[in-house]
Parts: sequence; structure tokens; C-alpha cells
Amino acid sequence: MGGERSGAQQRESVLTPVVCFSPEKSGFQLQTSEAVGKKSANVYGLRSYDVVVIGAGILGLAVSRELLCRYPKLRLGVLDKEPSVGQHQTGHNSGVLHSGIYYAPGSLKAKLCVQGQQELYAYCEQKGIATDRCGKVIVASSEAELPRLENLFQRGQANGVQGLEMVGPERLREIEPHCVGVKAIFSPNTGIVDYSRVTKAYADDVQTSGGDVLPGYGVDKIQERPGRVVLETTAGEVEAQHVIACAGLHADRVARLSGGPPDPRIVPFRGDYWVLRPDRRDLARNLIYPVPDPAFPFLGVHFTRRIDDGAVWLGPNAVLAFAREGYGRLDIRPRDLGEALAFRGFQKLAAKFWQTGLQEMVRDFSKEAFLKSLQVYVPELTMADLLPGPSGVRAQALAADGSLVDDFVFNTQGNRIVHVRNAPSPGATSSLAIGRMIADTAAQAFGLT
Repeated sequence: MGGERSGAQQRESVLTPVVCFSPEKSGFQLQTSEAVGKKSANVYGLRSYDVVVIGAGILGLAVSRELLCRYPKLRLGVLDKEPSVGQHQTGHNSGVLHSGIYYAPGSLKAKLCVQGQQELYAYCEQKGIATDRCGKVIVASSEAELPRLENLFQRGQANGVQGLEMVGPERLREIEPHCVGVKAIFSPNTGIVDYSRVTKAYADDVQTSGGDVLPGYGVDKIQERPGRVVLETTAGEVEAQHVIACAGLHADRVARLSGGPPDPRIVPFRGDYWVLRPDRRDLARNLIYPVPDPAFPFLGVHFTRRIDDGAVWLGPNAVLAFAREGYGRLDIRPRDLGEALAFRGFQKLAAKFWQTGLQEMVRDFSKEAFLKSLQVYVPELTMADLLPGPSGVRAQALAADGSLVDDFVFNTQGNRIVHVRNAPSPGATSSLAIGRMIADTAAQAFGLT
């Protein structure tokens, strides 16, 4: 995904195939893009587009490919400050294809996750990207958790999740021989995938359709001028008729650059994983999850098998990150940390969940505490089984009153800009469905035809 291609290189083929999802035809259809019909994206040395998408993560690329499927002659560019696509939340994803159990019936998360999972399985099959419907168990470790487990089961059924099964200890042992619990939900259609491969496939679709994917274009300033938007970037000015911001960890900052409302604010939370020692991977066949606390947006520590190398990730915890892209415990950016601590919404959240936060901090620095939380589900685990693993940072949107913004949030700014203000997990699972919804929003706001 490295460098740019010239306009001639981008448009040398007259008809290029692109796989586009068609709800009317219930599947992916092979379509063509009349790339030669597009105007040059360079006007007097200035990059100029009909639509610029800020952010080359999985969502920015999903909406870009959707727009180009609908409007083959659209001049579209995707800007990202990093040297390649999917470098942050997308590239640090645990790789789970969620089924839609957790989310409130009627929410965008519930609707788009169920749709998106089905579409992503189909897309990956078309593209030859490996997936594995390995299944997941959500385990109640005590009688006290049974009401919440039952509520999850009812949510999943209300959301249309297929194949859910409530199982007892014996059936749980058949599915996960080393796992213990009083009861569990078995979700057979939950799966795993390499989202980095999916993201690169989306980027290929964008480029095949004549769009530009431009790494190294960090947006520093956004100005609305008569009939256009000018973006000052680290690689020069870019002009657009319209802008879609899918900036993830920097969504609130990009909104402020364009004069949008400051809230919801992004507060970064880091999650660290341990990894099962290779010769002990049999302790978790696939995916083992706890019953989550409905008041908190994180799912708790769990066991996740990876599709790329068969590794089993253990975690993550959830602690305040001292930098929006701070993947190490000691990574600190004063601006990022200062903004988070000074935000009244975060102060209210911390006051409400200080005990939970303290437990997460202890677990972050204590391997023994982390191990104990895992042994609740797999008692055979020992300290020697845990090897240091990767980490990720989640963009958690917070309102000024300290409430967690749980659902997806997209909004328009006049008829020039669309902002994706919140798209956490299951954002990757839902990416094709989210891309379609954002494209609908943009088409209406921008008057695309």
C-alpha cells in the first residue's frame, strides 16, 4: 500500500471488476468501473476530489469502496497519516467476527453487526480470505451471573443471532474440555479472521475502482470555502467537494478541526494481552468469554484463538492509555494524557468506576492478578503458560456527563462533511454494513447522484 500511483497508472484499464454488495440481489455481485471516464484527481498540481475520506482504517476504506461501487465516476481519495493502511485500531484487532449477542435490540450495533457478519463471511469467501466459524462460549462462573447470562441469551435471540444454545457444564466441557462454569451460551457462528487482510482487500477494491489511497497525508487543518473544502496535510493541500471523517482515535480532534462539536470526546483505553505458550494451546480450543458487566463497555478478559498463526491471546484488560497511540505501558504523550484527565466527562466516569479502574490497573501490572482472572474459566492455567503478548488502544467516546457512548454515532456537518464519531467493536465485523449506512448518509447530505 506504499506509494502513490500516477493518474495514468490508476486509470489505464477501461473495465475493472469490483465485488459490490447488493441488498436487492442478496449477495455480492461482480461489477465494473469505467475508470477512464473519471477526471484527473490532479488540477494544476493540487489534488482535487469529489469526496475525500479521512482515515484508511477498515471503516474509512469500507465506506470508500461502497461509494465507488455506487458511483463509479466519483473522484475519491483516502487520506491517512500513517505509511500504510489499518495501522491502529484495525491493525490491533483481536480478529473476532462477532455475532451480535451483546448489543441492545434495536441499536445500530445490533442491526449492523448481524448484517455485517453475514456480509463479511461472504466477502471473505469471494476474496479467498480465510475465516473460521469456530464458535464461542460465554461462561457464567457463578450462580450470581446467571440472570445476566439469560439476558444476553434473550438479546441474542431478539437480534436474530442464529444457532444460539444455552448449555450446562457437561456440554461446555464437550466444546471446551478445560473450561469450567455453571452455565454458558454457545454461539456457533462466531468466528475469526485476519482484519489486516480484509482491510488490504478493501484498499485494493478502492484502487481497482479508480480511487486513490494516500498514506502519509496527515490532516492538520480543515477549511470550508465557497463550494469546497480545503485540507492542509503533511503532504500538501488537498481539495474536496465533500469530506467523510473516519478518524478513529482522533475522531473528536478532526471534528474540531472542521468546526464541529467537541463532544463526544475520545478517551483512549489500552488493552494488554498475554499469549498462551504454544505447547499449551489445547487449553482453549477457540473462544472463551466471561459474562460482561452491562455497565461497562469492555468484555473482560477472554481467550481468543488467532486465525493467522493459531496463537491464543489472553485478555485484554482495560486501562487509561497515556497516549492515543500508546501501545506500551510507559508510552506517554502529555497532550493526550492532559486532555483526558482535564475532560469533565472522564473525571465523572473515573469517580463512578474507580474500583473497576483500580482492579484493571492492578491486573495491568500484576501477572499473578491477570492469571487469577483467567483461572476462573480455565483452572489448569499456570504462570509459566503466559507469555508476553501484544496490545491495542480503543477509542472510547465519552459524553460530557461522563456517560459512555455505546452505540455507533454518525453525524453530518452541513452538506459538506460527514463525521463518524463513534464506531468501536463490533465496528470491524460490521464494516461493510457500516460502510453502506455511511454511504447512505453521505449520498443524502452531499446530493450524490
